[in-house]
Amino acid sequence: MKPDERRTMIVRAALPLVVEHGASVTTAQIARAAGIGEGTIFRAFADKDELLDACLLEALRPDSALELIAGIPLDQPLAARLAAAAGALSAHLRRMGAVHAALRASGYRRRLERPRREASLAATRAAVAALFAPEEELLRLPAEQLGALFLSLLFTRAREDEGSTEIDVLVDVFLHGAVTDR
Repeated sequence: MKPDERRTMIVRAALPLVVEHGASVTTAQIARAAGIGEGTIFRAFADKDELLDACLLEALRPDSALELIAGIPLDQPLAARLAAAAGALSAHLRRMGAVHAALRASGYRRRLERPRREASLAATRAAVAALFAPEEELLRLPAEQLGALFLSLLFTRAREDEGSTEIDVLVDVFLHGAVTDR
C-alpha cells in the first residue's frame, strides 16, 4: 500500500473513534479498528497529534458529499435531486461537527492551516447548481444563484435544534414558495 493510501485508511478507521473518544482515543484503538499494528500508525504519522490533525482536516473536506451529489441522476424530479443533495450535505455537516466537537471537548486545541473555505464552498455551489441543469429554461434565476440560495437555507437549517425543518419541507418551500395559490 502506498504511504498516502495507508494514511487515508488509518484516518478513515480513526474518525469514528475520534467522534466517540475525542483526543483521548489511543493509537492502539485506532490500530485495532484499522486492522494494523500500532507501529504502522507511527510509520504513517509522526505522532498522535499529526493523526488527529489529519482526522480533523478529513472531516472538513466535502469530497464524499460532492461525489454523492455528482452521482444524483438528473432524470429524477428536481425536488428529489435537491433532497438527495441536502441529505448528503447534512450528513457531511453532522460528521464535521461531531469530529470538531469531540476533539474540542477532550481538550484538543491545535491551530491548523485549514483548507481554503472559499474553494470548498465554490465546489459545493457548483455541484448543487448542476442539479438545476435539466430545468434551465424554467428557472427564474441562474442555476448558480439558485444553488447559493439553496445552500444558505440548508446551512441555516443545519445550525438549528433537533426540531429543525425537514429536508422535504425545505425543498418544497424553496421550489414553490411560502404562500399557496388560492
